[in-house]
Amino acid sequence: MPWVITRLCADCQDTACVKVCPVDCIYGLTVEDPNYRRQLFIHPDECINCSACEPECPWGAIFEDSEVPEIFKEDSEINANIFKDHPSQDFTTTPEPIRENPTPQEIEENKRKWGYI
Repeated sequence: MPWVITRLCADCQDTACVKVCPVDCIYGLTVEDPNYRRQLFIHPDECINCSACEPECPWGAIFEDSEVPEIFKEDSEINANIFKDHPSQDFTTTPEPIRENPTPQEIEENKRKWGYI
């Protein structure tokens, strides 16, 4: 799995990354599932490792799999498993953004919430 969207995307879900993905491999889950956070996910079998998504994420939530910070390591497994646990009709490549254009303060507060700073 080349790229992983971590929990820094949870309940934030700015869709800038979706818009730049050349292969449409970034999805939102369209059904409620208590085992997964409300965020975006990169399909590991579809990602071509182009890295276009990473600089577009204003939340700093996207990492190359080998570079995921230790505090978010379980997010790599979550990102891979969600596509095994749900059929393709449970996903959309055109998710509605939850919050767009966060302020620097909102970004810092989000990182603090997840223990990243």
